[in-house]
Amino acid sequence: MGQLLVRNVDDDLILRLKERAAAHGRSAEAEHRIILEKALCSGGESFAERAARWRRLTAGRDTTDSAELIRADRDRDHQP
Repeated sequence: MGQLLVRNVDDDLILRLKERAAAHGRSAEAEHRIILEKALCSGGESFAERAARWRRLTAGRDTTDSAELIRADRDRDHQP
């Protein structure tokens, strides 16, 4: 496995990382790895899969067609 060195990290950020690691019962290094993994790996879910999941989660909610909103704005802006 490779190594990663990050330079010029703000002292406050380092402190918050250490506090977060302690709260999770991990070392700062282990917390680093978890943060990077969560930020860079989507859990094996592609963008299309995430989009489909969001569509399922929001299905049936009261929504307005964006074309209707645009039309209403244009009508309002072009009234005599």
